[in-house]
Amino acid sequence: MMPARFTRTRIDPGRRGVLTMAGVGVMAAMLAVGVALWQRPAAQPVPPLPMVRTAAAETTTAPRDAEPGATPLPQTAAAPTTTELVVSVVGLVHQAGLVRLPPGARVADAVAAAGGARAGADLTGLNLAQRLSDGDQVLVGAAPSGDTTPRLGSTTISGGTTSTGAAAGPGSARNPATPVNLNTATEPDLDTLPGVGPVTARAIISWRETNGRFTDIEQLAEVNGIGPARLERLRDLVTI
Repeated sequence: MMPARFTRTRIDPGRRGVLTMAGVGVMAAMLAVGVALWQRPAAQPVPPLPMVRTAAAETTTAPRDAEPGATPLPQTAAAPTTTELVVSVVGLVHQAGLVRLPPGARVADAVAAAGGARAGADLTGLNLAQRLSDGDQVLVGAAPSGDTTPRLGSTTISGGTTSTGAAAGPGSARNPATPVNLNTATEPDLDTLPGVGPVTARAIISWRETNGRFTDIEQLAEVNGIGPARLERLRDLVTI
C-alpha cells in the first residue's frame, strides 16, 4: 500500500515539459520513417532495349529444296503491263495510219478508229471479232468484182504471220502477185509493198507530184526513206 500522500499527488510537467515531450515524439517518428526508407531496397534501373535493325529485302531467293551452297536464283522482274495497243490500219479506210486502242480491242475497233471502211472495201475477208495485239496491222482491201483486174484482199498481219481473207487471191498482202505501178498507185496500193508503210507511201506520191512520172525504177532511191537495201527488195514488185 502506498501512502495516501503519494496517491493524491499529480505530476504536472508544465508547458515546457509538454513541448519537449512533443518534440521528442516528432523526432522519434521522423527517425522511424528514415530508417524504414533506408532499409527499403533501391529500385534497379532498367537497361535500354537493344535496337533491332531490319535487313533490306534480298533480291535473290533460293528454292526451299535447294542444296546447301547452291547459288540463289535471281527474282524475275514483273512484266510491264500494256496500257494501250498501237495498230496500223491501211487500205480502204478514211483515215489510214496508226491508231491507239485499249487492250482487248478487236479488228472492228481498229477499222472504226481509222474512220471506217470506204466504199468498195472488203470487210468479209476480215475476221472483225479477232483480238488484236500491239504492233498488228490491218489491211482493208478491195472487194472482188466481175472483172479480171487483180485486187488485194483484206488481211490482218500479226507478228510476222498473215491471216488473209478469201478475196486476197495469189500472193500475200505484203508481196503482191501483180507489180504495183509507181505512176498510178494510190497510197493504199503502195502501202501493201514490203517495207513500205504510210509514211514512205506518202513520200513516193510526194516525189511523183514534184518530179512528174517515174521513168526508171532506180529513181526510188531519191525518195526519202528508201535506201539501197529497200530498193533491191522492191525492184521486182513495182513497175513504171
